[in-house]
Amino acid sequence: MNIFVGNLSYSTQDDSLRAAFEAFGEVSSARVISDRETGRSRGFGFVEMPNAAEGQAAITALDGHELDGRAVKVNEARPKEEGGRDSRGGGSRRY
Repeated sequence: MNIFVGNLSYSTQDDSLRAAFEAFGEVSSARVISDRETGRSRGFGFVEMPNAAEGQAAITALDGHELDGRAVKVNEARPKEEGGRDSRGGGSRRY
């Protein structure tokens, strides 16, 4: 189960995100997403838990829970939409 974690403190690291979810079961991966250019946290991350029941228990328990001084928003991640963020089409912007 892929889990979205929002409203993370900019100081939250992968290890503390993983530790919060390991209390509920096995964690395959935990990543805080950072800006490509600055390396600064973007304030959200993803946790992968192979057992759906454990993942759901973590979502229920941790949504609204304080992590590193911030009340985090936790829910099941939605699949990424095809074609990126901008659905308007148009110019060729390179990253």
